[in-house]
Amino acid sequence: MPTGAGHALGDSVVSFVDVLLGRKHPPMFGLDVSSSSVKLVELGRGADGEYVLERFAFEPFEKGWIADGQIEKFDEVVDAVRRVVGKSGTKTRQAVLAMPQSAVITKKIMLPAGLREEELELQVESEANQYIPFSLDEVSLDFCVIGPSPTSVGDVEVLIAASRKDKVQDRQGLAEAAGLKPVILDIESHASRLAMGRLVHQLPGHGKDALVALFEIGADTTSLKVLRDEELLYDRDQAFGGSQLTHLISRQYGFSFEEAEAKKLSGDLPDDYEQGVLAPFVDTLSQEIGRALQYFFTSTPHHKVHYIMLAGGTATLPGLKERVTDLTGFASQVVNPFDHMKLGSAVRESRVRREAPSYLTACGLAMRRFVQ
Repeated sequence: MPTGAGHALGDSVVSFVDVLLGRKHPPMFGLDVSSSSVKLVELGRGADGEYVLERFAFEPFEKGWIADGQIEKFDEVVDAVRRVVGKSGTKTRQAVLAMPQSAVITKKIMLPAGLREEELELQVESEANQYIPFSLDEVSLDFCVIGPSPTSVGDVEVLIAASRKDKVQDRQGLAEAAGLKPVILDIESHASRLAMGRLVHQLPGHGKDALVALFEIGADTTSLKVLRDEELLYDRDQAFGGSQLTHLISRQYGFSFEEAEAKKLSGDLPDDYEQGVLAPFVDTLSQEIGRALQYFFTSTPHHKVHYIMLAGGTATLPGLKERVTDLTGFASQVVNPFDHMKLGSAVRESRVRREAPSYLTACGLAMRRFVQ
């Protein structure tokens, strides 16, 4: 999320005692609650300022525990959050969580530079009234000054984020019921973009002016975000994802959905799986990615991208990256949000290599410890 003055939804609760004691960045971890699992990432920083991956862990959900961003099985999800915290070995209980994009309305507005805090808040509320389709009494409103307007001298760009209070309380209540203290509530897409910003900076020429197509392949939904110099040019969700492969495995071999998911993750599948199930799925998924990209080209002035980045657990499927490159003609790579990070003593490198692509959002949330 852009740095600057933040309020309500996005504020970090860091006491003046922490500042006095030199603990400017008290420990906190990112907790990414998706439709299929909960993932935890805790980052530190070395003396040289480099990020250190201290710990990461995940706990799967059963199908239907979370549907369309709504927590349907509250107690089960709380237990899973407790388990992931225990499994990670973290000592802190301070958590950074995120709202699903679908539960948040965001709008960039221009306001005169130099407004006092109270004036800024009044202006934001007045603007928010025009864009938000429900009463401000029912809304948690947050804003963040991005910086001077590139198009209007004497103005600043301000990002407004609003979510219904009941949705915010759902996320806060989940954390509190699991014994955690939610100190920052971000937006999922901002968290993944924050983590991506680090990776784009590592591209040739620091990724300047490069058009990067980020595909986040979730269980049920794949989102395409096209980024250029930290600006989001395009954002669209499509209804396909990794759970379709689980359904195929379940149908082909007669497993339950949960069994099929566990076997998919462990690789414990019959000999004909790769040819009979995996290869056709990789082909279908690559075509969906190609179609999503074509839709971006036909609905914008752009006709190429410089990089395709694949994130999410499904991104590591054998042959996917190569098939996407073949079909689209653009270089594809699998995202590792922990790239160029040091690994803490509790972290195994083999696990990082295998699982990293599914931790993009959780990593971005963990980075909020250092990026306010």
